[in-house]
Amino acid sequence: MNQTRTFLLFALLAVAYLLFTAWEKDYAPPPRVATTSASSAATPSADGSVPGAIPATATPTAASGTAAAIATDVAHAGQAPSQLITINTDVLRLSVDTRGGSVVHADLLAYPDAPRTHKAPNPPPTVLLANDEAHYFVAQSGLVSSSDTAPQDQPNHQALFQSAQTAYKLADGQNELNVDLTWQDAAGLKVTKTYSFKRGSYVIGVSQRIDNGAAQAWLGNAYQQLLRVEPPHTGNWLTNMSNPESRSFQGAAWYTGEKFQKLLFKDFKEPKDKLDSQIKGGWAAMLRLYFFAAWIPPADQTDHYVTETINPDSAQPRYLIRAVGPALSVAPGQSLTSQTRLYLGPNVQGTLDAVAPGLDLTIDYGMFKLIAVPMHAVLSFLDGIAHNWGLSIILLVLLIKGATWKLTAVQYKSSAKMRKLAPRIQALKERYGDDKVKMQQATMELYKKEKVNPMGGCLPVLITMPVFYGLYYVLTYSLELRHAAFMWIPDLSAPDPFYILPIIYAAVMLGTQWLNPVAAGMDPAQAKMMKVMPLLFTVMFAFFPAGLCLYYAVNGLVGLGQQWWVTHHVDREESPKAA
Repeated sequence: MNQTRTFLLFALLAVAYLLFTAWEKDYAPPPRVATTSASSAATPSADGSVPGAIPATATPTAASGTAAAIATDVAHAGQAPSQLITINTDVLRLSVDTRGGSVVHADLLAYPDAPRTHKAPNPPPTVLLANDEAHYFVAQSGLVSSSDTAPQDQPNHQALFQSAQTAYKLADGQNELNVDLTWQDAAGLKVTKTYSFKRGSYVIGVSQRIDNGAAQAWLGNAYQQLLRVEPPHTGNWLTNMSNPESRSFQGAAWYTGEKFQKLLFKDFKEPKDKLDSQIKGGWAAMLRLYFFAAWIPPADQTDHYVTETINPDSAQPRYLIRAVGPALSVAPGQSLTSQTRLYLGPNVQGTLDAVAPGLDLTIDYGMFKLIAVPMHAVLSFLDGIAHNWGLSIILLVLLIKGATWKLTAVQYKSSAKMRKLAPRIQALKERYGDDKVKMQQATMELYKKEKVNPMGGCLPVLITMPVFYGLYYVLTYSLELRHAAFMWIPDLSAPDPFYILPIIYAAVMLGTQWLNPVAAGMDPAQAKMMKVMPLLFTVMFAFFPAGLCLYYAVNGLVGLGQQWWVTHHVDREESPKAA
């Protein structure tokens, strides 16, 4: 088996899959419109927030009153307008709307939206949450009563809160910052929603303190939800091929305490895929490439998790994942505080499980996780030595080549001997003509006599293909590679802007073809196909992350050098025998 042909097969399957997924996003038929329910027919309110229905939970307090308080859209006519509160920490810049105390905008200050260049040394920060229609993505929370209280009279995500200031900042030398928003009704029920920040942290503490100054007990539930539209698709399928974000998972995810599960936006409307479960020790998230938002209830608390589609028949439906907490009861004159956490930040491998169990799983390496995670660990270790991810990839090549040196030497020795036998195989073909059976028998006898194993090149290929796919996921979806520069490449997670690495790899393939006996006994059509392989690989690698192309270009160069060295020594060994 020839290594180049085998690799071509796997590579063509990979690029066919990527082309299909990119084409499907642009030209797939619109999703089936689900039957509109009372909750899904809700109309966006003036402030842009859209509530969704809460299904009945197992607790007696989460009855129709609770559902109505969240499902009903509140008309704000006659109420004071809301305002945005700006909060700045060392890593986050947030906008919190006093309408519900919702987080409607989040900038990740440590992660620029584009690579730093001489022309743009300070690109704007990455935007995770936004309240504009095209990129709508907000984090909402609130309290709902199980009584027959009107929705506009409850402290849900539509209620109007008050803030003492319009701007807050974590000052130099300050390690913690608390921001309070308050709401109070005419009966004496007061709610204080507090956002707590710590220096260097993307975890935000969110508490809702209920002070019951009314004459009756307050019964209800706390809830948190993420609401998002599907990101707009820009460009065509060809440009999306080179955009890692267009190929990455976009949708909701949750953790059951034991299992990580995901739901694509296109599957939200399918009844069999919808989430509707009681979960203890879980969390709910919305994922995008490199970053995510997640509500993380207390680990010992059982919440009711649901997913819904708001206005599914509209041009831009909104997708919701919600966690409703257990029943709360606050007697007159008493107080109670509901606690949760909100994560708004990056996918940093190896750090998220310390925030909450299973949170590391939001780094989506797919079915190749068993290979990708160790590969990422090795790359991280090498980066600690080289202090550059491009150099780390080169060191990884040398490490793998050193570990497989003897194995690949056997393959190259077999190829060199096959090359020597090429004229004799051609002579057999001319002798037996179209008698394929006798041709095959004579060829196998020749291999046996000369002690050549034609299958000697298979094992290295079988080893390198899982590495190829594992590295593809690591170098595409690992945050550390995002905007990591190397020589002329500004971003190793994006394609090579000058196509230098794909061309280098094509040149390596030409050299490999020259050293390999690919034409011996080969069908003319196959021989022509082998000649155009360098061009095919150049086009294919033009869409791959530059980090992956760097790995295979260096790997190919080292392999070509090793193959030349082995072939040279085989030629020297065979020369005395021929004499």
